[in-house]
Amino acid sequence: MRERSTNMARAKSAIKKKGAKKKSAIVGARKTAAFRQNGVSTKRTANSVLNYVPWSTVELEELNPLLQRQFVVGHEIMLARVLLKKRCIVPEHSHVNEPVTYILEGALKFWIDGKEIVVSAGELLTIPPNMPHKAEALVDTVDLDVFSPPRADWINKTDEYLRSN
Repeated sequence: MRERSTNMARAKSAIKKKGAKKKSAIVGARKTAAFRQNGVSTKRTANSVLNYVPWSTVELEELNPLLQRQFVVGHEIMLARVLLKKRCIVPEHSHVNEPVTYILEGALKFWIDGKEIVVSAGELLTIPPNMPHKAEALVDTVDLDVFSPPRADWINKTDEYLRSN
């Protein structure tokens, strides 16, 4: 604790000497102010809830014989665990949600923006919002998809393009 206050004193002294603004200078001191992100408020809202969820407690939804998923929804984000059997095809679609796909096991081939991209275990793909994309499981695959904002069609179970395969 004493070391931290000594570092803070040095940082403040350095700021005064250089004439820099406090909020833009970090001089070896640990910043204790609340984290701020380019215009985004990071204050907790009244309905902010800490949520611990083991995957084993999340419903495993069977969308078709080759496709299953689980998902957890936060305030402005969704995490999905998607299980695809070999040759499972996710038909071309697009959405306003920005996805990040991280392959835990297996491999997916994507058709996106005029390209074929194979994403294998340990690799990830970011897809801009509203960009049409299609995927096929080259082998049995487990992937984690992160969406922001959460997918309303998944939550409301109105994602027929996945259920009719």
